[in-house]
Amino acid sequence: MIQILIPDNFIPERKYIINIFFNEFLGLDYQEDISNIKHYEIILENKKKLVIKDDFFSRFDEGLTYLAEKNIPKKVKFTRNKFIIEDNIPVIFGDNELKVDENEILCGIDIFASSFFMLSRWEEYFNKIGDVYGRFPVIKALAYKNKFIERPIVNEYLEMLWNMLTFLSINQNRKERKFELVLTHDVDYLYKMKLIRHVLKTMGGDVLKRKSLKLALSRVNEYIKIKKEKKKDPYDTFDYLMDKSESIGKKSHFYFMSGGITKKDNHYKIEEAHGILQKILRRGHIVGFHGSYSSYNNPVQWRKEKKLLAKFCKYNPKEGRQHFLMFEVPTTWQIWEDNNMKIDSTLTYPDKEGFRCGTGDLFSTFNIKTRKKLNLKEMPLIIMEGTLLDSIYRGLSSDEALKIVKYYIDISKKYNSKLTLLWHNSSFIGPQFSKWGRIYEIILNYL
Repeated sequence: MIQILIPDNFIPERKYIINIFFNEFLGLDYQEDISNIKHYEIILENKKKLVIKDDFFSRFDEGLTYLAEKNIPKKVKFTRNKFIIEDNIPVIFGDNELKVDENEILCGIDIFASSFFMLSRWEEYFNKIGDVYGRFPVIKALAYKNKFIERPIVNEYLEMLWNMLTFLSINQNRKERKFELVLTHDVDYLYKMKLIRHVLKTMGGDVLKRKSLKLALSRVNEYIKIKKEKKKDPYDTFDYLMDKSESIGKKSHFYFMSGGITKKDNHYKIEEAHGILQKILRRGHIVGFHGSYSSYNNPVQWRKEKKLLAKFCKYNPKEGRQHFLMFEVPTTWQIWEDNNMKIDSTLTYPDKEGFRCGTGDLFSTFNIKTRKKLNLKEMPLIIMEGTLLDSIYRGLSSDEALKIVKYYIDISKKYNSKLTLLWHNSSFIGPQFSKWGRIYEIILNYL
């Protein structure tokens, strides 16, 4: 059994990140002990030792004293060493010191505090001025400002740690990890053509936001054609999505809304989705919860919506995502935890794809205010189709978008990690989105 000695302050935070690395990610047999020592000491069964410098928590007194914006690095340095698998590695906390002999390694990168920083999202706790919706903006993220938002930095730290342990002849095998694509679909709209007022509203957006009268007029023609020919509603893509997932041995995860108190919600009533919900469950796919725009920090509203969804689908969803990617550290996670949810998949940036948490892998969450590890897992969302293709965000061409998606598939395969993709059920049909459906099929074929 590996013995891990940890310094005797910030015990909940240290135990959490040690558990993430050695239990959840590596699956190793270890014992942790609190000791009056300066740095982390990892002692293998053969008595060889890996010392990880404690560069961060050693600076502060006990409690929440580290939670200050001034403690976020302004600039991150990059270094190289024999144990990393990329050309370099970012050093969020610590330095580039590395001393190696056959019995002991001293590592200057504080990989534990650096990973805690990324996973706990404590840098977002100080967000006073967000984007237009109040969300933590990507331009304020350390990973974005230092150009490693597109890298799964926590996975990079993990591989560096494992390579050091391997050098010291660890006699345990790590947990087997495999690449996994997770296909998720937020159901913001159930029908496109049910109400003419919805068509008019969308046309207004075409003219005012997208500056395209041509697009608005094409919607009228589409509406008339569908009504005349009595075609299936364009947003009813549920069978199509399930067929595509099944063709590559996957399940689709459909996240349904069931209420809300703003104009950004209530595009359908959940009882209208009863037949679709039952079909999804009958085919063995997954129904999840899509909390409304303002429910992310409103536990009463959140619970009301979740209860209504469970009632109409006669099933108790255990995973989902917040509408508009609304999220507040640590409030949102705690709401999900208090309602016995198992998986949240909200964390990405709406205007930039990438690794908001430093990984695409499922991991246990942590409440930085109560200082407790939660049962709730985060399954970070890495790519949303709208981020790449919508003109209000990046507005990329098909070729540009495909190049980016392929990069994330390849990097996730390299690290044997998850890649969670969001493609709305309403993003396949119509003049604006015709290319979106083709791109989705190309992505699945690329696998």
